[in-house]
Amino acid sequence: MAVAASPGRVESALAANKLGALSLIFFAVAAAAPLTILVGLVPVAWQVTGVTGLPLAFVILGAVLAVFSVGYIAVAKRIRNAGAFYSYIAQGAGKPFGVAAAFVAVPAYGMLAIALFGAIGPTAVALLPASVAGSVPWWAMALLVWAFVAVMGVLRVDVNGKVLAVALVAEVVLVVVCDVIDLVHPAGGAVSAETLRPSSLGGLAALGVAFAIVMSSFVGFEAPPIFSEESKDAQKTVGRAIYRGLAIMTVVYAGSTWALSVAIGPQQLQQAAAEHPSDLPFAVAAAHVGGHLLIDVGRVLFLSSLVAAALSYHNNVTRYLFALGRERVVFGFLGRTTPRTFAPRNASLVQSGIGLAVILAYAAVGADPMVQLFYWLGTGGGFGILLLIVATSISVPCYFLRHRRTPGFGRVSVWQGYVAPVAAAVALGWIAWLIVENFAGLLNVGPDSLMRSAFPVGYVALAFAGALWALVLRRGAPEIFRAIGLGATPATAHGGTVTRPVHRPAHSSAPGGSR
Repeated sequence: MAVAASPGRVESALAANKLGALSLIFFAVAAAAPLTILVGLVPVAWQVTGVTGLPLAFVILGAVLAVFSVGYIAVAKRIRNAGAFYSYIAQGAGKPFGVAAAFVAVPAYGMLAIALFGAIGPTAVALLPASVAGSVPWWAMALLVWAFVAVMGVLRVDVNGKVLAVALVAEVVLVVVCDVIDLVHPAGGAVSAETLRPSSLGGLAALGVAFAIVMSSFVGFEAPPIFSEESKDAQKTVGRAIYRGLAIMTVVYAGSTWALSVAIGPQQLQQAAAEHPSDLPFAVAAAHVGGHLLIDVGRVLFLSSLVAAALSYHNNVTRYLFALGRERVVFGFLGRTTPRTFAPRNASLVQSGIGLAVILAYAAVGADPMVQLFYWLGTGGGFGILLLIVATSISVPCYFLRHRRTPGFGRVSVWQGYVAPVAAAVALGWIAWLIVENFAGLLNVGPDSLMRSAFPVGYVALAFAGALWALVLRRGAPEIFRAIGLGATPATAHGGTVTRPVHRPAHSSAPGGSR
């Protein structure tokens, strides 16, 4: 039985047909921030864990995420919703689970967006002249970049894509240059493949920490469906962007860490990482070509990589907030866009406000921005995205089972709908368990520290609160409950077809097309 949503439910729309596959790749890979990973996280992983086999870990996890993407893309072709994980889980596992996922997704992406300011501030200060740097606090530079991200957040999505493109191309070019220098100058005069052997992965404890860092490096590859409502020919572009973005990340991460291990030598990786915790790739390459120009350029592009990642994650979280507001699952004002740019204005302003409050709070208490803001919140946010990926893997077979007899739904292969998602859920679930077991080592805190369980317990509490809120909506606002996860387009719901009419606001004739 068809149940029509009440008029006025969809009050706004994102800009249609603005992003092609290339732009979606920029959003995905810029969020992953290759230079940030190679400069900021890889040396930490080598120094803290002693696991030399990071290149192999990148290959393994890239392959697992490719398997996950099979089912993920199959669902994305059938559902266009800015709240990707939220919508897929709601229409697969059930609406309470979908809202639970949303209550995890928003803080996870929000923490990733805000955490980057903890690295942006000190990195920007370090680029200032020595006579000035000592008198400029990290938070002052962080606030300058915060203002830039806040303004970009209310501009056209394609403008954001162009900014990300420039930053991403520049950093990838630098990474390739460093890789070539490293491979031409191998330690001991011979190219070694030792860091690609299974024995280089070490024991389970170290492997759990290494996989956590590697997983956080890939966060962002899943972003293209978030922009599906703003994409050209989303049926094709979203899937292409996911696979190509994931391939780029895997090749860059695995190739660059392997090249770096070749130039340093597998046995010296931990010591080298300790000596150069903030500029390892540049320092190693510069030692062979001479001069400090490469290091200086690298530091500037490292900053631009951080800024690009902050902008990309800001766009991610604001679209989740927009999707929830549009469906009145949370505050309805979050589901409004700007009249000309169709950007999720109110959601963006809220996220910017939270970011400002966090930066000022860290500044007020004198917390370490690199460790307690960048590393801790970034790690926590990445772990949250991993949990969402596992939940989505489980929800994909549920989605196809639920709709297998729906007229006009279309067929899906056993591999796409069932085998690949289940295999990915098992593999990624095991990695998630390894991370939980070794969270103290990951955060470099004592085994009795409250931080050891803060993120896992916090996400469980958030998910429970989300599911409980969905049940409250089912009882008190059944129309809102029925529309959970359906977005602005017709969709198939459990127990019948729920058709959501698309209400075109007066500004729908603006560039971007009508919805």
